[in-house]
Order: sequence, then C-alpha cells, then structure tokens
Amino acid sequence: MIKNASAVWQGGIKDGGGTISTESGVLKEAPYGFNARFEGGKGTNPEELIGAAHAGCFSMALSLMLGDAGMVPERIDTKAAVTLDKVGDGFEITASHLTVVVKIPGADPAKFAAIAEKAKAGCPVSKLLKAAITMDARLEA
Repeated sequence: MIKNASAVWQGGIKDGGGTISTESGVLKEAPYGFNARFEGGKGTNPEELIGAAHAGCFSMALSLMLGDAGMVPERIDTKAAVTLDKVGDGFEITASHLTVVVKIPGADPAKFAAIAEKAKAGCPVSKLLKAAITMDARLEA
C-alpha cells in the first residue's frame, strides 16, 4: 500500500511559501511557510501534520489492541505534541508526546496501561519516528 502527498515551494526560505496536498483531497494546496512553521503564523507545517498522523495512527492501533483484549473503547481522544529543536546546524524532530484519554466503562486500569504502552511502541508512525516518544494515558470511567 502506498499513500501519496505532495508539496510545492516557491521562493526563499523566509520570503517564500508553499502548499501541501494529499491524494485523498483532505489537504488541497494547504498553505505553509517559514512564518507558519517557526513564528506561529497562519498555515500548516510538517510537525503539525506529523502530530496528526501520530495521533491518528496510535488511536487506531490502540482501538485494535483493546478490542483484541475484549475492551472495546467508546471513545479514544489522542493529542500529539511534536517537538522541533535546533540541533547542530539544523533542526530535528526530537520528541512526540501522546496524551490520550480513553473511555471504557469497567476496564481494568493495569491491563489498559499495558495495552496503551504496546500501542505506543507498535503503531507504524511511532516506528517511523526516531524521536523520543512519551505518553500520558488515562482511562475514563
């Protein structure tokens, strides 16, 4: 299975800009640039997109693993905070922190915690990242 996305950039790093698109059309020429990435300006940025991918991938992996253990979740709410740090002469994604709240009435907290850790390590996006991946997982009654 291959999924595709594209980026078009025009101009210099600070005065230029670009667009990002996905084959599904969810992103269609979404603007991105230096200002959006480093200065809080409008538009998206690669770290935000990696965070969305990580949160989505983890949530699906957790749902699968919980279901396999007989604990079908009513809701999984995951946020991913991706850290971009200056390292040497460039930048590096150094961490992704997952914050997840899962609603499974009557679930065993220890069993839930073990499965959440397994999903954190096993989701394909976690495997792709070389960054430190941390997590706060909370079971909601």
